Amino acid sequence: MQNVSMDIVRFEGNHYQLGFEQGQSLKGSYLIESRRMQFNKRGKTHFLTDHDEALQLLTSIHAPIIDEIYGLRDALHLSTEEAIRHFAGYYIEVNKSGCSIMNGNNFFARNYDSHPDSYEGRFVIYQPTDGGYRSMGPSMQVTGRTDGINEKGLVVGYNFTNRRHSGDGFICNMIARLLLETTANVDEAVELLKTIPHRRSFSYVLMDQTGKSVVVEATPRQVVTRQAHMCTNHFDILTGDNRYQYDESRERLEKVTANWQLDMTIKQVYETFNTETADIFSTDYEHSSGTLHTIVYQPNEAVAYVGVARQTQPVRIDLNDSNKARGVYVKQIKGHLDWPRPYLNERT
Repeated sequence: MQNVSMDIVRFEGNHYQLGFEQGQSLKGSYLIESRRMQFNKRGKTHFLTDHDEALQLLTSIHAPIIDEIYGLRDALHLSTEEAIRHFAGYYIEVNKSGCSIMNGNNFFARNYDSHPDSYEGRFVIYQPTDGGYRSMGPSMQVTGRTDGINEKGLVVGYNFTNRRHSGDGFICNMIARLLLETTANVDEAVELLKTIPHRRSFSYVLMDQTGKSVVVEATPRQVVTRQAHMCTNHFDILTGDNRYQYDESRERLEKVTANWQLDMTIKQVYETFNTETADIFSTDYEHSSGTLHTIVYQPNEAVAYVGVARQTQPVRIDLNDSNKARGVYVKQIKGHLDWPRPYLNERT
């Protein structure tokens, strides 16, 4: 059993400042060095990026993100091309994962399931001063988010479906970041998902303060929307884009469905996803399908209950109390994981 942790990163300022400060704090870290090694090993085949196209698309959607990338570039002494390849979230690979989402009256629960060796262990609370909504969520590839909530109460999560038939476009974590900073409700988020190019096939689960909840099945070729309160790792409409074998995803969805109620307390929701009772929490870390965090979001209050690993007490983080990114005093959330190594934030 390994002690693991998630660092709480709080920042108020413009995007360049955020990028530079993150770069300074991560300089020389295992997180950055492991990415460099990964790019050096597989860059020519797995991490090809059309830099001009990536910049053009980001400019049209949310230009301040480019400044964040440039801040990281300057702090980490990268070339512009390297920084875009590392942090723009365009046309690069992500690990296979298996995640579960369930929502109801003022709750949105998410288990993020993937491989521990690629998990950053950073929860970022950011108040931009140069455009974009205040938001918070776990980071992925530094600039992206695995899930999150913004000041308008929009909650975003996504579930991997398939790597086949990929296209030129953004990957899931950057799409989540763009949704959180630029859209205020489900309708606006759906419109962005219909216009943004997608690299891989994912389900994006959206919920806002009105209680509206949809699952958006997105591939590089087609984007469709359906009403649902639950989602795992397969499509219900675009079934031709499912993996050849997805029995485990269906079985997990059945477990989520069996434990779902429209009205549940935060304690009930969190324990359903984080304890052994419902058998939704996964320990299949070796196959990139083990649960790394459990978070329950409340759209109406813009609150997140954050738990790291299994059977841990969640920490309540209020985005409104953390106005200007200074109101949260928790520095780290801790847990225990059945894995021999810690998350990237504690690797040396």
